[in-house]
Amino acid sequence: MKLSVNGQNLDITLENEKTVGDILKSFEKEMEKNDATTVKIILDGKEIESSEFESILDKELTENTALDLSVISKIEIIESLHAISSDFSVLTEKLESIPVLLQSGKDKDASEIIEDLATKCNNFCHIGTMSMLFPDLYNKLLINGTSLNDFFKDLLPILSDFESALKDKDTVTIGDLSEYEMVPRLKSIVDAIKVV
Repeated sequence: MKLSVNGQNLDITLENEKTVGDILKSFEKEMEKNDATTVKIILDGKEIESSEFESILDKELTENTALDLSVISKIEIIESLHAISSDFSVLTEKLESIPVLLQSGKDKDASEIIEDLATKCNNFCHIGTMSMLFPDLYNKLLINGTSLNDFFKDLLPILSDFESALKDKDTVTIGDLSEYEMVPRLKSIVDAIKVV
């Protein structure tokens, strides 16, 4: 059997493991000790969807079985959150300058900041979702006293308004949303990440 983790081949010796389920169970026990978990399984070249997971557990191991696992650790998520916090601190200052940029006809500069905001928010949503794999970490991430889930629900309509204002080239709304809606939220995210 061949086992790789995050693209690195591992030298393993089977003990009592006879099925894919046995290997996954043993592996997950080791991962728990290291505050890590499996996020993707590729068995014999095929990515296993969550709906197919149960169906692979009883599959017998052979010398040709190839299992490639993608793993993420809590420390990686925390490091990513701190990087996002740093990005958001810089972005906050840029967002505060959007009204002035728009008033002085520097629409292109303002657009670049907003594109950066969209990318960074998307990244934060992804990492925030990954933090759910570690409930103790996820439960610590309270933004203004609310869970990440509630925070995202509150953020979506604002991002939607942003998108509409951009399409309509409504510079007043873009400036207001940047300064009065996004800046305080980004500052709240930065403060929330400080506790993890």
